[in-house]
Amino acid sequence: MKSCLIVDDSKVIRMVARKILQGLSFEVEEAVDGKVALEACKRKMPDAVLLDWRMPVMDGIEFLRQLRKLAGGTAPRVLFCTTENELEHIKQAVEAGADEYIMKPFDSEIIQAKFSQVGLL
Repeated sequence: MKSCLIVDDSKVIRMVARKILQGLSFEVEEAVDGKVALEACKRKMPDAVLLDWRMPVMDGIEFLRQLRKLAGGTAPRVLFCTTENELEHIKQAVEAGADEYIMKPFDSEIIQAKFSQVGLL
């Protein structure tokens, strides 16, 4: 079973994403910010990370940069999931190592399509 780490400071977003990903047969773990997520990745590297941009403590971009430096940190497919839709933000995310970009709000169809695009389904 593939695993996905959902990193978002919104409990509602994590709950909705968990339900969708479990429906797609993913084992799901959650983190409320980038720092908690980085610790989770050090314990067990996930196959995928669904990542919010704006979070307290450590934001998504900083988490992604740190993740990619870890042993095995280039392996997870990282999908930014955010309200940031400016071209500059998307470019910054890709340069930091994001594999795909999902706009909030999202639904099951969007998650499924994006996860398929990056080879997770």
